[in-house]
Order: sequence, then structure tokens, then C-alpha cells
Amino acid sequence: MITARAELEQLCARGLDWRAGMRRAFPNAGPGRPAAVLVLFGVLDDVPAAAPGPVGRDLDVLLLRRAATLGSHPGQIAFPGGRIEESDGGPIAAALREAKEETGVDPSGVDPLGTLPPMPVPVSDHIVTPVPAWWTRPSEVAAVDHAESVDVFRVPVADLLDPANRGSTEHPISAGLHRIPAFVVGGRIVWGFTAIVLSRMFDELGWAEPWDVRRIIDRPMGDGVNT
Repeated sequence: MITARAELEQLCARGLDWRAGMRRAFPNAGPGRPAAVLVLFGVLDDVPAAAPGPVGRDLDVLLLRRAATLGSHPGQIAFPGGRIEESDGGPIAAALREAKEETGVDPSGVDPLGTLPPMPVPVSDHIVTPVPAWWTRPSEVAAVDHAESVDVFRVPVADLLDPANRGSTEHPISAGLHRIPAFVVGGRIVWGFTAIVLSRMFDELGWAEPWDVRRIIDRPMGDGVNT
């Protein structure tokens, strides 16, 4: 039986098209500033998923909540990450550096599995490269700089996949409203860029279960309007 880690490695090797099924959500973007995020999967210590599903109940992903005072994507739930600096040498190093700075995760216990194609985020003028990784030796995590993030937590993947926890947020575009995937787990709403990355990865991995795209999830107040 193929493991979740092996499936993630295979996904990095073959890549994916972020626009599949959501082309209206991706307006034409300029070159943007390069950035990277760490999509860190691992095994929960003591809080397994409440929902059964196509993955083990002990599989989780690391997320954080951005500070409400930030000028870009304020208050949103996000992956650790940020802009790629010249000293990083690439998206993997940048994602690991940013994750350590934001959450305190120990990079020596993280195995990067590769990269996924960069995704344009026009509203913040970035081109963001997701870096899937595997937590080989979990370390204590917490919000390190409260000017950037206020909470760090691990979410069971099976709960994200539960159709009862899935829906869409509506976003205005020139042709009207467009629906983008969203998740509600433990009272937290995951939407925008983070939800798009997770949803497309779940689709490509074959982990997703049928869910009601017509169910509208209201974006939380103070989370901004950026995708």
C-alpha cells in the first residue's frame, strides 16, 4: 500500500495545473515577486481526526493564522512562508527559513519532498511556490513573531477531507461572483490561497471525496478580502 508521503513525492514529481476547474479565479498576472510556502504534513501526536477518510486519521498539516494588522491577507489561515531572498538559493530554502522564523519548527526534522508549480497571487503581487514536506521529527511550534502570526496549529487531513467540513467562498470578479473552495474545521475557516492549494492537492492525490460546492461559507470578519 502506497504511503501518504510517497503519494506526495509523486505529486511533486508530476506537478499539477492550479487553474484546472478554477480558471476564472486566476486573472492574468504580471511577473510578481517570488515567494514560497511550506506545506508540512506529518503525524499527529495525540489528537487524531474525528472523521474517517481516505487517509490515516493521524495525518495532519501545519497551518497558522496571520496577524490581523498585516497589510496583505490579514487574519487569514495560511501556510508558513514568505518572500524568497537572494541568500535562500531557491523556494525550498526560503520555505524552511520562513517556517522556522514564523513557527519555530526545527528544519532538521523536515524532509522537503519537492516543489509544486508556482501560483500567481495578483492581489499581493507574488508568485508563490508551494513546497510539500514531511515532518520526520516533529518539534514544538508556536507563533514566534506576533506581528506576523498569532496562532500555529496542526489540522487533521481527514477532517479537511470530510465533505461536512467543505464548501465555497464567493469572490467578486469582473464577470460576477466566483466560488473558491473552503474548509471549516474546529471553528476555523480556511479559504483563499491556502484553501485552493489544499483542495487542488487533494484532488490530484485522489484523496478528495464528493462535496457540495454550492454550500456557501461566509468569510470571517477581519480576514480581509484577498485571495
